[in-house]
Amino acid sequence: MPEPYESVYETIPGAHPYPRDSRYRDAEIGVHRDADGHEVRYVKRRLLPSLAEEDESAMPHTVSAGERHDHLGQRYFGDPGQWWRIADANPVIDPAELTAEPGREIRIPGAGGAGIGR
Repeated sequence: MPEPYESVYETIPGAHPYPRDSRYRDAEIGVHRDADGHEVRYVKRRLLPSLAEEDESAMPHTVSAGERHDHLGQRYFGDPGQWWRIADANPVIDPAELTAEPGREIRIPGAGGAGIGR
């Protein structure tokens, strides 16, 4: 359940650089100033979570022919854009790697209950 007024804060420029469900939500924002003093903001490198911090609530999923990473995001999180959570849990950089090999077993991180098994 979102916090009261959360969606209002996300519409204020500069309040949240990325939406709450973005993989960049907690990424550090850097600032570069060029010789003219012009300020350019950028996202600093986002590192994958450590494998030592494995999600004990993760469940296995066997990839079927024709599945795509966005299908998995929709199935397990109710949002096709949440494929990145699955990519982080496996870990892969190219999301196409998740479903490239039918029969491969991948890990689905804990989805907080909503959307699991849809």
